[in-house]
Amino acid sequence: MKTGKYFRSFFILIFFLVNFNLVSCKQTLQNKLSENAITEKTTGGRDSAEYITESVADNLYVPWSIIFTDKDRLLFTERNGKLRVIENGKLNSEPLKAFDEVSSNGEEGLMGLAADPSYPENKFIYISYAYLDKEDMKVKVVRCTDNGNSLSDEKIIIDNLPAERYHAGCRLKFGPDGKLYVTTGDAGERELAQDINTLYGKILRINPDGTVPSDNPFKNNPVWSYGHRNPQGIDWYPGTDILYSTEHGPSGFDGPGGGDEVNVIVKGGNYGWPEVSHKESREGMISPVLEFTPAVAPASGMFYKSDLLPQFRNNFFFGCLRGSGIMRVVVDSNNPLKIISFEKMFSDKYGRIREITESPEGEIYFSTSNRDGRGKVRDGDDKIYRITKK
Repeated sequence: MKTGKYFRSFFILIFFLVNFNLVSCKQTLQNKLSENAITEKTTGGRDSAEYITESVADNLYVPWSIIFTDKDRLLFTERNGKLRVIENGKLNSEPLKAFDEVSSNGEEGLMGLAADPSYPENKFIYISYAYLDKEDMKVKVVRCTDNGNSLSDEKIIIDNLPAERYHAGCRLKFGPDGKLYVTTGDAGERELAQDINTLYGKILRINPDGTVPSDNPFKNNPVWSYGHRNPQGIDWYPGTDILYSTEHGPSGFDGPGGGDEVNVIVKGGNYGWPEVSHKESREGMISPVLEFTPAVAPASGMFYKSDLLPQFRNNFFFGCLRGSGIMRVVVDSNNPLKIISFEKMFSDKYGRIREITESPEGEIYFSTSNRDGRGKVRDGDDKIYRITKK
């Protein structure tokens, strides 16, 4: 009996020593994530009777990112280079700005869009877009002043982000820490996703002026996490610093099809690409909390925060391109690292869905992407819709 008691005490001591070791913290997180009992639900259900979906704008071209500057005005990027405005429910016929430098021959183009946390005072917006530098394709993030009817004072915040026709990123979002997070794809150079001294296949964290925060995991380096293939959605569980991301898995030419991911991002974390994918795991690398095979092609990410649609509060949503719908992920409110269930909404109803965001009044806005060369174009495509209370 005493021997067994001493053995248990010794085991507990070793367990705590290991778990307080800095190197093992990421593996501890992975172990917690792998304990999730996740249920896949069928499309629809009782919640669908509690909201309606309305068209907001049509005849658009691949609306990539949507933000609100106030409750009556939203901005969105079209991949071919136009920054558009919907004001008081009406689409302005002329763009706020046309970025002539934009390259949009493949998946790249005018992409991420974010408003400064102090936008009401400084009117700053941040925009990412692909361009050609001689024969090399790159992505830059610029900051502009939004004057209402025009933009001015364009300033480059970060440049020379890797790009090509495929896997060009590039989602922008400000975190609860006031820092700007930027996603980058592997741009076809997948082995560089493991190299923290390059910007291929990364989530970056920078100050609003483009400088590197002193508390980043790698000194004088904008890299926040690495080992990504092409992350295009990021958001934080409400009221916390827990960052979720969505990521495209391999497409056949660079690995078995499928393997799309939802990840919980930790500071300095290695998410495995291209060393591992799908449900594979390796010591020192973090596996996804959700994996989708066949592919759904996740293109965005948003935690819903409002009480307008209370059944969705604190749920994680993302648009599915290949999956043609919106994925709703229910996260455990008692443990935001744990996923309880997921379901696809609007399966094949609107076609390919890209962006999803929340309005200041709690409505959910999403965009279709049927004119991106991979979808079936429907009458009036592309469109922006909103989900609101019935």
